[in-house]
Amino acid sequence: MSQTDEYAKARGRAEAKYSFFVHAGVYAAVMVLLVAINLLTSPREIWFMWPLIGWGFAVALHGVRVFFLADKNVIIDAMTENELRQSSAGKTDAGQQ
Repeated sequence: MSQTDEYAKARGRAEAKYSFFVHAGVYAAVMVLLVAINLLTSPREIWFMWPLIGWGFAVALHGVRVFFLADKNVIIDAMTENELRQSSAGKTDAGQQ
């Protein structure tokens, strides 16, 4: 693997982690807002837990994908190789015309 490939993979992992942290931050901010709205407008009816659980599950899955399954995605690797082959074939075809 060349240094450029290693850099691209490291950059991709860093971008995925950054994306997760942005997702988690937005989740936390929105949940604080929803808790405040719920408790200020209808304290007898607690509904904020439903978006907290649903969106929290999505954030957790995002975290698992980024931190535990990041280098194990065979499907994305195969699709990337296919795209690279197609783009290099397109360049070859364009050069022959």
